[in-house]
Amino acid sequence: MRPTLRQLEYLVAVADTGRFGLAADRLNVSQPSLSAQIADVETELGARLFLRGRNGATLTATGTDVVQRARRILNDVEDLRAAIHGNGIFEGRLRFGVLPTIGPYLLPNIVRHLHRSHPEFRLVVREESTSDLEQGLNSGRLDMVISTIEDHPGTHADPLFEEDLWAAVARDDPLAEQSGPLPIDHLANRTLLTLGLRHRLARIVAVLAAQCGGLMSDDYEGTSLDAIRLMAAAGAGVAILPRLYVATEAVRRSDIVLRRIDHPLARRQLALIQPSGPSPRPGSDMLARALTQEADALMGPPGAPLPSRQM
Repeated sequence: MRPTLRQLEYLVAVADTGRFGLAADRLNVSQPSLSAQIADVETELGARLFLRGRNGATLTATGTDVVQRARRILNDVEDLRAAIHGNGIFEGRLRFGVLPTIGPYLLPNIVRHLHRSHPEFRLVVREESTSDLEQGLNSGRLDMVISTIEDHPGTHADPLFEEDLWAAVARDDPLAEQSGPLPIDHLANRTLLTLGLRHRLARIVAVLAAQCGGLMSDDYEGTSLDAIRLMAAAGAGVAILPRLYVATEAVRRSDIVLRRIDHPLARRQLALIQPSGPSPRPGSDMLARALTQEADALMGPPGAPLPSRQM
């Protein structure tokens, strides 16, 4: 039967690396052997899948469709093996996408626990924007992601936790003179600092700005939460930060004051998301529970004070 599973692995490896040599190294085969196998697949299917050039291998339109289907087939085979061995997604490799506003703060303990419990399990983590995570799920490049539910229609989502949003301001800012929840109208005419528009967080902040008459910064788009926190500390505006980051990182900084934004739209819902199918991948429910428990341990219940002197 053509193509074989091994040939499908060759196709995916070339698509991922963009080069036949790198794909051969990844799969521990010779480049001539891999190239010959790819050529056999193209002959069998009667279509060119890759354009070869000095800059590497580029997928054709047909190749993009074939590689996407190949990823699904290989994932199904992995699920079959996992079901037989009884460890679900913890048997083999999981390509896991996560928002950069979540991954560094939520995953470290989870990764350590999984490594101890399932030594053979390989979790491959990629931090990407909301829109890139959606593309990764659609193409089969990612198996699961942690992201905002509304940005991934037609998928299977296990809700994990909800975060409220906090304002971070310099210590000499007028908003720092009081403590407690921050009424949203106090942000009127203030410059709000957030990430680029490829992130759902920026779109939430844009809605809040429209609600209160705040200003989205035209001069600065942060590439990380640390970056916008530092800009706020320098007096460039009000950084809008999610609770998980606030509870694990921002609360330890002495150059800012933190106040929870008191508005029902100042929040986001995170979920463990995977492509839709007849049933979720085996073991994903256990991973979802572990992620929720870790988030609860780090943040505390919604509305609870932060574990620090700054409230």
